[in-house]
Amino acid sequence: MLKNRILLYILFTTALFASCAKRGAITGGPKDTIPPHIISSSPQNMSTQFKGSEIRINFNEYIKIKDINKQLIISPPMDTQPYITPMGSASKFINIKIKDTLKENTTYSFNFGQSITDNNEGNPYSQFKFVFSTGTYIDSLTLNGRIKDAYSNKTDNFVTVALYEADETFNDSTIYKQRPRYVTNTLDSMVQFSLQNLKEGKYHLIALKDANNNYKFDPKSDKIGFLNQTIDVPNDTIYQLELFQEKRPYKPRKPVQVNSNRLYAGYEGDYRGMKVVVKNGEGTEVIPTLTTKVKDKDSLQVWLPRKITADSLKVTVSNKDSIKDFTVKFKEMKTADSLKIDALQKGGLHFREKFTLSSLTPLISIDSSKISLIDKDSLALKYTLKYDDLKQELVFDFEKKEEQKYTFTLLPGALKDFYEKENDTLSYKLATKTYIDYGNLRLTLQNAKRFPIMVEVIGSGGKVEAFYYTEGETKINFDNLVPDKYTLRVYYDDNKNRQWDTGSYMDKIQPEEVIYMPKTIDVRANWDPEETFDIKGGG
Repeated sequence: MLKNRILLYILFTTALFASCAKRGAITGGPKDTIPPHIISSSPQNMSTQFKGSEIRINFNEYIKIKDINKQLIISPPMDTQPYITPMGSASKFINIKIKDTLKENTTYSFNFGQSITDNNEGNPYSQFKFVFSTGTYIDSLTLNGRIKDAYSNKTDNFVTVALYEADETFNDSTIYKQRPRYVTNTLDSMVQFSLQNLKEGKYHLIALKDANNNYKFDPKSDKIGFLNQTIDVPNDTIYQLELFQEKRPYKPRKPVQVNSNRLYAGYEGDYRGMKVVVKNGEGTEVIPTLTTKVKDKDSLQVWLPRKITADSLKVTVSNKDSIKDFTVKFKEMKTADSLKIDALQKGGLHFREKFTLSSLTPLISIDSSKISLIDKDSLALKYTLKYDDLKQELVFDFEKKEEQKYTFTLLPGALKDFYEKENDTLSYKLATKTYIDYGNLRLTLQNAKRFPIMVEVIGSGGKVEAFYYTEGETKINFDNLVPDKYTLRVYYDDNKNRQWDTGSYMDKIQPEEVIYMPKTIDVRANWDPEETFDIKGGG
């Protein structure tokens, strides 16, 4: 009897410990990494002679739809977007109600991109396509290519690539007004594109960074890339389209009052040559003004005298053959502008830099006899100065030496601004390093197709730190570069204006060709790296 009790006790204790052990070992199991898949649809995928207006797609598990407005690509585009349910809630099906009138004998493709995911882990059913035809067969031809930016080394995402039929109805205004025959999108991570389910024919190939997502070209907001010739489908060629923003034609905007002594005169396009004349409300008296550029904005700022009593101003904005008159209501506002000078370089000055002072208000008088430059031995040094009226910057140039200390002193009255305000005593101390603190890049250009060429050295922050304009020279030295990782960019300056020029769709002008060196160049202190830039092989 005692043995039986002992045996029962042992069995009970063992079971108790086993139960406790099982409680501590419960886990959620392995993570689900398998995307959902279709078990049926009505009609079936790749169906022909489709006459309905509704599609249902059934999945093996609960799914969610996300970012459908960005991810879903319907080709050909529909004037009225279909109604897709359910949105925002888990379901085992997708229902598509077509609200547009379908074209006869046409293959339609619904590419869902990354928008379909499983409900629990978010695993995407990547690039799922539902295809049907209103005719008797599915068009199956394909056209492939890639996108790049015409100027930047970084390509935009979500670029629309479109085909327009090259028939008698197509003209230069078509892409501004009509949707394309076929369309695809590079979505958020690709530069390659593939136009699928195409019909044999001749087409115009267009790429758009379509800000409005309306499949129409709006030059104010969209980038465009195009080929100058039509293409034939089928075709095995891998086409490259280069995106660029067109330079808009010049157009003045109505000036606006900023404060009691300043207007902003906005514009579109090229402002060079733009002039602004301000008169009193009756238009009988010209008010003396100065015009400068607003940094990083498409506006000029028009500086007015302190005391203006008029209720309105007549502002005439002209540029070449364009003359536009505006009336600006004038009201009393706080005067916010006064003479203030700021140094762009503080403490240190690199050998490639020029010491620059920026003025908050425009300067009208500079007395160099009240400006001195001395070194650490108190020796007076020669310098040259130049005032940039538009930028409101005073630039000093002088011979800089190693490990030297310089002091610029501007005595009272050295500078006078538009409002007759003069500076108090200003003093700026600057120091240089040694040449071994910098690197020197020795560059050789190879396989240039033509000249002139602009060579630009771009720092890791994206700023052009050095440049060279060559009309035939292929060995170029960039001395005294700040240690950094640099990118090299060249462009063919075909119109010889020393600046990169964009293209024009209406004029069928491609942007000037830009080539990047495929690798970055590590310039270190006291290094003289020698690099060869094969322009033909650049990216």
